[in-house]
Formats: sequence, structure tokens, C-alpha cells
Amino acid sequence: MAVERLPEGQRWLDEPIVYDIGPVAPVDLEAYRLRLFGAVAHPLTLTWQEIVAMPCVELVRDFHCVTAWSVRSIAWQGVRVRDLIDRVTPDPEALWVLVRGRDGYSTNVPIEDFARPDNLLAYRMNGVPLPSKHGHPLRLVLPGLYAWKSAKYVETIEFLSHLKRGFWEERGYHDRGDPWREERFRT
Repeated sequence: MAVERLPEGQRWLDEPIVYDIGPVAPVDLEAYRLRLFGAVAHPLTLTWQEIVAMPCVELVRDFHCVTAWSVRSIAWQGVRVRDLIDRVTPDPEALWVLVRGRDGYSTNVPIEDFARPDNLLAYRMNGVPLPSKHGHPLRLVLPGLYAWKSAKYVETIEFLSHLKRGFWEERGYHDRGDPWREERFRT
């Protein structure tokens, strides 16, 4: 018996549809910084060179959007989120993570979902540098959650002891967003 790869209510597309909340300025990689802070023992700021010097892993996963489309087997390459978590050591009371992009977008993620071993901060997609329209220079990739949780243009990751909703969550989207449970909206 074949394992079903498509969550209920989804349809396959050949490539992701691009959604942005507004224009995004080009990034100067020499000036780019990724900042991890908040409820952590060791806040961290990384340059682009420090990020790409970290071990790179590849992850091939289906990508599911809350607007009912999915794309098969996208190949992402980047830094494991777990490696970054290990470097900052979240406080025991850290329950949420708020990820913000250069475009003003943000999304909240329960820490247990954020810390899954197959999550990445991707800088390559399907064998090429991450295209601007897909979040250059870094995109959070959380394959176990709907795509709105995979924030683009990532520049800060804040660990929180309380719930703080991101862009779509403030507008009624689910705080977790599991496509296999159809967690599209808060009830």
C-alpha cells in the first residue's frame, strides 16, 4: 500500500506560488547579519560568511501551502536549525520562537516544532542559490508545517517565554499550522 503524500484539501503544483507582503530591497551579503536572541543563554549574531561556513545539509521534502497547493520534493540546502539552537541554548521557559524577515514579515512557531531535526535555514533551493523571490539570502524551512511558517528573508529569530503572534497569525491563522491536521485557522 502506498503512503499518501498529499494532505487532505491540497493539490499538486509544479512550483511554489510566490507570496510577499510587500517589496523587498536587495541584500548586501557583506552587511547581512542573522541575530538569535531573547530567552537564550548565549545570544548570537552571525555574518553571512559564518553562516555558510557552518555544516551544510540537504533536505528534500514536499512543501504545503495553506492556500491548498503543494509542491513535490523541493531540495533545500542550508544550516540545520537544531545546530543554531544548540549554540544559543534556549532557556527552559522558552516556549515560542518568533522569526522575522527583512520585509517586515514574521511568524511564530512553537519551540518543539521549530526544533525538529529536519528544519533548515536554507540558502539554496533545487541546486541553485536561493532566488530572491523565495527568500534570499535565508529562508526558514519547516517541512512539517504549512509554508507560511517557512518565513522568507530571515534576519532575526527571537526565543520567547510567551505567545507572540506573527503576521498571518494576527489575522486569524493557526498558531501551529500542521497540514496533516488541516490547522489553517484558529477556531
